[in-house]
Formats: sequence, C-alpha cells, structure tokens
Amino acid sequence: MSISKWIGGALGWSFGGPIGAIIGLAIGSMLDAMTDSKGSPFVDQGNSNQGRTTYRTHTRPQTQSGDFEVSLLILSSIVIKADGKQDQRELDYVRTQFVNMYGKDRANHAFRLFKEINKQKNISTRQVCMQIRQMMEHASRLQLMHFLFGIAKADGSVTSDEEQQIHIIAGYLGISARDYESIKAMFYNSSDNAYKILEIDKSASVDTIKKAYRTMAKKYHPDKVIHLGKEHQKGAEDKFRQVQAAYEQIQKERGF
Repeated sequence: MSISKWIGGALGWSFGGPIGAIIGLAIGSMLDAMTDSKGSPFVDQGNSNQGRTTYRTHTRPQTQSGDFEVSLLILSSIVIKADGKQDQRELDYVRTQFVNMYGKDRANHAFRLFKEINKQKNISTRQVCMQIRQMMEHASRLQLMHFLFGIAKADGSVTSDEEQQIHIIAGYLGISARDYESIKAMFYNSSDNAYKILEIDKSASVDTIKKAYRTMAKKYHPDKVIHLGKEHQKGAEDKFRQVQAAYEQIQKERGF
C-alpha cells in the first residue's frame, strides 16, 4: 500500500480542524521524499474535497479507522513528551502496537507520520481533544484512553506528569471521572482495583456488583468499536477481558 493511498483513503473528519492542520504540517515536512514519479504531492487529488472538510458540524460522522489512527498518534506524542523526555520503550510500544493492529506496511507509514508530529511544538491539547470529542463516539474515546495509559506504562511505570497529562486529555475528551478511574485501574495494582474497574465501591452489594458487571461488559464490548475495523476490536477485547477478570476476582473474594 502506497503512502498516497494510506493518507488519501483512510481519513475522514480528521482532514479538517486542528488535527488536519497538525497532519498538514507533518505531511509538509515529508513532501520532498514523498512525491510520486510526476512530482505531485502524495495526497490523492480524488480526496481534495475531503481535505477541506471542517470539523464543525452538528451531524457526527462515523469515525473511520484513519481518524482514530491520527488522533492516537497526536495524543500519544503529547503523553510521551509529558515528563520532559522520550523513552525509547514508549516509542517502541507505539510501533509495536501499530504493527500488531495494522501490519508492518501501514504501521511504517503511521510511524513516519508520528515522528514528524512528534517534532512539532506547541500542539494545543485542548483544541485537538475538542475536535475528537465533537467528532468521535464515546466508545472510541474510551479506547484512546486505554491506549494512552498503555504508552505511559510501557517504560514500567506511569509518572505523575504522564498521569496528569492523560487526566487533562480525559477531561477535554468528555470522559467521566468514573470511566477515567476504571481505565486507569487496569494499569495499576491495588486491593480495590477490581471495584474501580467495575466503577463501584468496595461496600457494594452482590446485586450491585452483578449489575455493574453487566453495565461495564456492555460499555467495553468490542462490538462498540466494530466500525473502526478488526484491528481496533482486538484492543477493545483487552478492556473487555479485564472487566471479566475484575468480576471474577470479586466473585472469588466475596464468595458468590
């Protein structure tokens, strides 16, 4: 797959707004090496109208895999730089996850774009997140949060700066405090993590626990992101398994 087809065919609403501007700057720095044999830019002319799309719309279009992908690249760059340094393990995590999701060819294109995005300074976290919040479905935004915690944890621990940055992103994305704590608990070890994952207190009754499990299983079900493609369903399955594991742990502890 050519870089032309990947950029031109994979993106929808992210071609507009602040995310589109960031992508445009990244693409601009790649143009010299990324022209076809006729010397024309690698963004297909057939998608030129798409490139001028504004993200301010009352109708939320369905998020395409490419929209999720570039949103993830930008937010990943913000989190990786949150503690003032770029750990190679975090960069390797991003590359590995993209290879697992998309295969080597597409992952290589994505990572080249990621490196250019990573060079940009003064990216507005708020503007990027507000575009994502307005255009992306809630289930997909939860999947973004899960990935960002995975990046932060890739070097062995989540620093306070990284956690603070992810918390800021969550707020801008419209992620509730309970949803944030649920996903965060999947990356920490503590005695009450299972309860946090299910978004309940340790004093919850058995009926409340069962109801919470059904609610969370529905919220994190992989089918919620089926429109993003099989590659992102795999990531969603991880959250789903952790909800199941949390419920089974509580069942064992409480004996029901």
